[in-house]
Amino acid sequence: MTDTRAIIIDTDPGQDDAIALLLALASPELDVLGVTAVAGNVPLSLTERNARKICELAGKPQTRVFAGAERPLTRTLVTAEYVHGKTGLDGPDLPEPTMPLESQFGPDFIIDTVRAHPAGHVTLCPLGPLTNIALALIKAPDIAPKIREIVLMGGGFFEGGNVTPTAEFNIYVDPEAAHTVFTSGVPIVMAPLDVTHKALTTQGRIDALRAKKTPVCDAAAQLIDFFERFDEDKYGTDGGPLHDPCVIAYLLRPDLFTGRDCHVAIETGSPLTLGMTVIDWWGVTGEPANAHVLGDIDAAGFFDLITERLATL
Repeated sequence: MTDTRAIIIDTDPGQDDAIALLLALASPELDVLGVTAVAGNVPLSLTERNARKICELAGKPQTRVFAGAERPLTRTLVTAEYVHGKTGLDGPDLPEPTMPLESQFGPDFIIDTVRAHPAGHVTLCPLGPLTNIALALIKAPDIAPKIREIVLMGGGFFEGGNVTPTAEFNIYVDPEAAHTVFTSGVPIVMAPLDVTHKALTTQGRIDALRAKKTPVCDAAAQLIDFFERFDEDKYGTDGGPLHDPCVIAYLLRPDLFTGRDCHVAIETGSPLTLGMTVIDWWGVTGEPANAHVLGDIDAAGFFDLITERLATL
């Protein structure tokens, strides 16, 4: 990339969110304007703290971190401590953060930041439930045409779901928010389970990270060691999928991914398929595309990128 890309990362850390944050903070091509925390993998009181822990681990305590929504738009919060541990960042022993939490509400920061820059300047990178993004769009619909792109991790189609047979966690937690985002008219790039399940943290890839012998790479390896155990047991694979870093890797190296433009609709009513991302991969509905859906990844190149960048922190 020739220009620095301005991004806001919206996140619910989460070990894979932590790797995504580290990758972004290690990449000079990206200007991280701020990090907004949302309730998801664990409650908001932990996600905002975890975001600050990771910024400090990266040696970037000047990064601005904001707390956002503590619950979905209309539903009771569902969390995933069974995957991420009671802190959300179980694995390494990271110190409590000393950097401050910003006082502004996360969605308001998103609104103000998008408004303060020229149209097409700010990219939003949601790594968790889409509540903060939806709140910003609902409160300030004028920002929609000014957002360059929303690059998000969420959903699934051929892979089905990971929290119900049909729903991926981020979308399932707040399907109404996802519906708001996918009908906003903002250009969307979507990294669903179909692509993230091809980005497996094999033992060799973790060993390569650990071999860098830096505090950040060692902590990242410990995060992955803890995180992958659940999916290894569930899917019977060598390693678990590293979901959220796909968002940041796409911004840095879109050539690592392939996909297609599709219409994506979010199920908000059915108790059977609540939170399903109905992706018209084959173009059978005739509905106009509203997202570029990633379907494949050069996994070796992806992990090489992560290892190379994290070693610079």
